[in-house]
Amino acid sequence: MFHVVDKWVYAMSSLRFLSGLCELTGGLLMLYFGTSERALQVNGILALVGPFVLVGVTAFGVVGIASEAVNIRRIVLLLIGVGLILYASRS
Repeated sequence: MFHVVDKWVYAMSSLRFLSGLCELTGGLLMLYFGTSERALQVNGILALVGPFVLVGVTAFGVVGIASEAVNIRRIVLLLIGVGLILYASRS
């Protein structure tokens, strides 16, 4: 169905699929528990998982880019951008 040559793309997409599975499981757990208090607890756990997935997928992407002949300036700018996203999302 899809023709992907780069092995890092498989790693990135697998991590995103696992993240989506965690989100679906979290939604089902919220329905299962049925209270606002438990739903907020599940949501808090999911909020902790999100930044780790972002950093993980970005790390796989940077490693994939670094293995090619790419300007180091672009990699540094990418890492700075991810850092700014994480900094801006702090409470």
